[in-house]
Amino acid sequence: MQTVIANSSPTAGLKGFAATLPGRILIGLAATVVVAVAAHVAIPLPFTPVPLTLQPLAVLGVGLALGPVAGFLTMLAYLAEGAMGFPVFSPTGPGGMAQLLGPTGGFLMAYPLVAAIVGGLTRGLARHTPRFLAAFVAGNIAMSVLFLSGAGWFMLYTHHSLYFTWIGAVAPFLPGEFVKVLIASGIYSTLARGQRI
Repeated sequence: MQTVIANSSPTAGLKGFAATLPGRILIGLAATVVVAVAAHVAIPLPFTPVPLTLQPLAVLGVGLALGPVAGFLTMLAYLAEGAMGFPVFSPTGPGGMAQLLGPTGGFLMAYPLVAAIVGGLTRGLARHTPRFLAAFVAGNIAMSVLFLSGAGWFMLYTHHSLYFTWIGAVAPFLPGEFVKVLIASGIYSTLARGQRI
């Protein structure tokens, strides 16, 4: 009679937990904490209410790690946390609904779409291109959506001209966002090696 001993490892248990509904909810909530921490790495700029933050990098990471649906839902949960008054938004703003509907609200409200776009498009492109390139292209498209939403809302809210909106809500941030897309793409492609994500 042959005895078969099951190979159980801690990582196998974690993967099994992550596949359950409570596991997915816990991972999503943990991801909102990561985005909140990134939001608090903020540098205010004297000429605009839009601060420099690490939030976009974290949002890209959420979309790449969790995929389009879970990424979208996670970022919705993040916005709900902020709307309820939890200190998850950048400390340079008033917090709560006032920040969500304030001059930077267009950026915040775009986060679920950004996560969904980068997560879904990367997975689609990665079937035909290297993962880094897929994430890089998808990340730049997602960032374009972020800036269209953010700048459009900023212009509507502040009643500034297109030129001032470009200077106050877009141009100063583009080099940093490009670097964030590079970083997110590099981390994703590195971690995805040997895994099917």
